[in-house]
Amino acid sequence: MRPHKTALFVAFAVSTLSPANAALADPAKTINTQKLAVKVETIASGLDHPWAVEALPDGAYLVTERPGNMRIIRNGKVSEPLAGVPEVHARGQGGLLDVAVDPKFASNRTIFFTASITEDGGSGTAVFRAVLSPDERRLTDVKRIFLMNKLSRGNIQYGARIAIARDGSLFVGLGDRGEQDRAQDFHDDAGSIIHIKADGSIPADNPFKDGAKAQPEIWSKGHRNPQGITFDAVDGKLYTAEHGARGGDEINTPQASKNYGWPAISYGRNYSGTKIGIGTAKEGMEQPIFYWDPSIAPGAIAVYRGKMFPEWNGDFLVTALKFELLSRLDRDKSGKVVEQERLFEGDFGRLRDIVVAQDGALLITTDEDDGALLRVSRATD
Repeated sequence: MRPHKTALFVAFAVSTLSPANAALADPAKTINTQKLAVKVETIASGLDHPWAVEALPDGAYLVTERPGNMRIIRNGKVSEPLAGVPEVHARGQGGLLDVAVDPKFASNRTIFFTASITEDGGSGTAVFRAVLSPDERRLTDVKRIFLMNKLSRGNIQYGARIAIARDGSLFVGLGDRGEQDRAQDFHDDAGSIIHIKADGSIPADNPFKDGAKAQPEIWSKGHRNPQGITFDAVDGKLYTAEHGARGGDEINTPQASKNYGWPAISYGRNYSGTKIGIGTAKEGMEQPIFYWDPSIAPGAIAVYRGKMFPEWNGDFLVTALKFELLSRLDRDKSGKVVEQERLFEGDFGRLRDIVVAQDGALLITTDEDDGALLRVSRATD
């Protein structure tokens, strides 16, 4: 289960899709991995750059499409776009991004979502709270609960994944917006992990809650573009998967007030090949627990805790856009994170989101013009 999205009950929906939105799903594929065979089913296709997926309590799926639509997928059929979604800045890497279901959704029907939006001064990452109507046709009571404090031009590196903590508060990753030095400015939300309550107010345990040394919502700084964020359901630790430049994609464990170094330190280089910052280490700056070189362009991260794949218990599962794969990593006996396996390389295109469903299956979205929602389960003999 992925705690940051409060993964709920999941139905095994594979059927005919809405002719207005999607083509007939492809047949299931069986793929051998190092330890077992898995079955990959296409739950829905014909989606327009699906960015995030959530499972609803009754077995339907809630999916965002980056150009600005949110849809319900039920019994293999894709709904029309939900009404009530606010206008988004759907340019470059921006648009309608993550979605997360409130832990009490069954009683309050509340969801949270992120988007890049435009106001005077440019665009930036915003967080919204809304209620899904009982007929699943619209969002109601839509309220913006956060907007990064400095907007800017350019359409890249918005971050935007949400992790919901056990107390119902939200951790959200914000990218540096392509302006490196902003990640070291503690009075700038860019390049940070923020921590807010469900109503957008500041939690009492935030390290800079008085606003004197940093923005009160900031939890940690020095992040380039965190596009994956999750809690481990067992130990409660927060983990991020972050885009580096050329090389240097990272997994970090954001802790209160800590500085994760970007762009002062990095294991990557500029796309021109030139050096970034002063090197790979500096006193007072944290080291990643793992990094990739060359970069894989991570999409999302999950810590596997499920019954379907006990062989993967505790492993990190990280989707990749550039390399079109799922990276499986675990810790060796010394605690070091090591990459054990690269799954589905080139089989399904750019892999964006990943959720561990209630039954232990994986839900994955593909970031394509003809995007899909995939379900990965254990293959049976």
